Amino acid sequence: MLAADPRFPLAELNALQLRLSTLARVEEGPALAAAIREFGQQLAATSCPGALQARLLADLNDALVNHLILQTAAASRLPEVPWVWLALGSQGRREQSFSTDQDNGLLFSAVDEREAEALRQRFVPFGERLNALFDACGFTFCSGGIMAGNPAWCLSLHEWRQCFADWIRKPEAEALLNATIFFDFRPLCGHATLADELRQHLLTLTRDTPVFLHLMAANALHAEVPLARLGDFQTLEVDGRKVIDLKHCARIAVDTARIFALASGVDAVDTTSRLAASGPVIGLLPQETAAAADAFSHLLRLRLSAQVARMQADAAPDHLLDPAALHELDRSVLKASLQQIRRLQQRLRMNYGL
Repeated sequence: MLAADPRFPLAELNALQLRLSTLARVEEGPALAAAIREFGQQLAATSCPGALQARLLADLNDALVNHLILQTAAASRLPEVPWVWLALGSQGRREQSFSTDQDNGLLFSAVDEREAEALRQRFVPFGERLNALFDACGFTFCSGGIMAGNPAWCLSLHEWRQCFADWIRKPEAEALLNATIFFDFRPLCGHATLADELRQHLLTLTRDTPVFLHLMAANALHAEVPLARLGDFQTLEVDGRKVIDLKHCARIAVDTARIFALASGVDAVDTTSRLAASGPVIGLLPQETAAAADAFSHLLRLRLSAQVARMQADAAPDHLLDPAALHELDRSVLKASLQQIRRLQQRLRMNYGL
């Protein structure tokens, strides 16, 4: 079906997959990462839905990152204990764009605190090497230090469980912020069963602590959809441009879907799957779920296309869009998408009596 669009870069996709399957040296990583970004720019010119574009790019990046992790692990003297590399945030959700940094962590098995500290001393240099390698591939260092090379996020299963428990039982501002990043974890390489165990622990905690979800909902409702009462766009002026922030708009759907998933015991991580699985549980009709998912996908598509346009003009990709630059039909579809995101947010408000 994808190849039915004559613009779909199928040959480039096949070539990339072949190169990834035969990757022999970590030094090849930056060139392959650049080729993946080039494929993404070609993909943005097709009719491929935004959510699928993001998923295809994520799958290619996952394959690259997996090779780099495995090859670096083979060249390192790692402890012989189960461990798993965690993708966090937008990478965990497979919803990255062309303007992104790396969010990751490392989870390992330890019998007690003393062993955990000893193992951390061994795993942190491994994480640092990989963080530097990913940066060379264009996945820039996280400005907040949320990376496996940071001892704070290279933790045993017990330590990760304790972090989650502390955030949920003491829901201060930092805890709510951490929830938007760390709760979207996904096992990328290693013993996935460790991550599965952590996921079940998280779902048990949130199910047993409804006040935390209530506070998450209240926090999520602070964000506003940029539509005025009469349906006009509420724009910001940035560098002389009147724009809306597409990352902000998409984040409303992301945050809402996360809360619905946690409340419903859904273990999915990406926004579309969270909506599909939790929708029936929280009272959304099938057509409402589908409309919200399509709206979110459209925002992703616009965001990727706008970033490609910026890169082609030798400008840094951002998350901003000038609605006036769209033709009339695209403006109408964007308004309809934002209205669907607002309805999803209203469902969150209603469900939590806020």
